[in-house]
Amino acid sequence: MSTAIRPGEPNYVDPHSDSYVDEGAGPAWRRSATPAAEPAATERELTLDRVRLHIPDTYRSPRKRPAQLADALDFWMFAGAAANVAMQFAHQGVAAGVMESPVESGALMVHPWKRLRTTSAYLAVAVLGTDEDKSAMREAVNVAHRQVRSRPDSKVKYNAFDRNLQMYVAAAIYIGFEDTHQLLCGKMTADELEAFYQGSDTFGTTLQVHPDMWPKTRAEFDEYWLEACKGVVCDDEFRAYIDDLLHLRMVHWAVRLPFGSLLQFLTAGFLPPHFREQMAIDWSAADQRRFENLFLFVGFVNRFIPKFIRFWGTNAMMRDVRTRIKKHRALI
Repeated sequence: MSTAIRPGEPNYVDPHSDSYVDEGAGPAWRRSATPAAEPAATERELTLDRVRLHIPDTYRSPRKRPAQLADALDFWMFAGAAANVAMQFAHQGVAAGVMESPVESGALMVHPWKRLRTTSAYLAVAVLGTDEDKSAMREAVNVAHRQVRSRPDSKVKYNAFDRNLQMYVAAAIYIGFEDTHQLLCGKMTADELEAFYQGSDTFGTTLQVHPDMWPKTRAEFDEYWLEACKGVVCDDEFRAYIDDLLHLRMVHWAVRLPFGSLLQFLTAGFLPPHFREQMAIDWSAADQRRFENLFLFVGFVNRFIPKFIRFWGTNAMMRDVRTRIKKHRALI
């Protein structure tokens, strides 16, 4: 695997280069012919059903065609946005980079609405954008990422250009798309999941992730995710940070008052069991039933909402991105 080195891009090949990025080891998720060592007890307990959201086998009308990533850009996708951000931050390397980042202009806890716009723009471009759109977004993200790297006193070594960390973030984003779409439209079959998954490497390749790094099949993705989640270990400092996110302390109290409880419920509901445990979030069987019943109702109502309304936000975001590119305005 190799990566073309372009001006302004990180260098993963030449350690003597000023732009060289010393990456950490990624998860060893690909099966090997050599028998693996016996896993530790804690690793053996980490199963797929603990790192993925439970999707109920609820009846839905037959699909007219296999679902695609673009079908998940429905405005209900944002119902699980805070949970997906928490999943991304739950990785030690990503969490350290976020909490220690000197780029205040994009900090979630300082500028939440700007961060919502820029993240939405990235997702829209990754799924709907042309090669030119993706290139412009990639360079905009690079500008911010150049400043994010560990300090000598950091607890964890990290670099925002580390493709293994970017791979984890991109994988978490894909999971958010898949989970939300299934909750709204019904559980997909194995073949439907495979069709939906193809093309999802765009979440990583719009950053620095090389296409060869992205699992080729949905089954391989499960292998990767299970292995990657071994890096999800939350300490007290991180839990305090996530607690601020879950309780929406970064937005005005007038927003928190009417929507706070609902958003906390949705955020907890969209987190897989392992993530809830690490974040010390209580979740009962009754909570799970209420969460699933809520989306059974929402999914039914959503069928009667015109498509142009459900996808208006994403289409507007793409127009905004292209206007910013045309007028040479900042994308993030």
